[in-house]
Amino acid sequence: MINSDMGKKTDIGEEWITINKDPQHIAREKRKARALKQTQWWKNKISKGICYYCGKEFDLRQLTMDHIVPISRGGQSTKSNVVVCCKDCNNKKKYMTPVDIALQKINREKKG
Repeated sequence: MINSDMGKKTDIGEEWITINKDPQHIAREKRKARALKQTQWWKNKISKGICYYCGKEFDLRQLTMDHIVPISRGGQSTKSNVVVCCKDCNNKKKYMTPVDIALQKINREKKG
């Protein structure tokens, strides 16, 4: 369990966690993400129009940058940590890491 007075209680599966948010880290990484969106590398990635998570094709205006490990969980705005995804998948994923998603899937399978 991650604890912090600044955190937010969030339900992941059966457990409640508190996310420790560092405002300086978040601001720095958001600046880096804005700069990364201006690069030819990002423009090439988004021009394919494919969501990393659902694999569907979208109009470019319906796509966004997602941090695989969210900034609020210590993730960085680097080429290895950002993917193109649709707004629906981004909203569903929220603050979750790949491990959180896998655990959530396992918990659903156990119940079902």
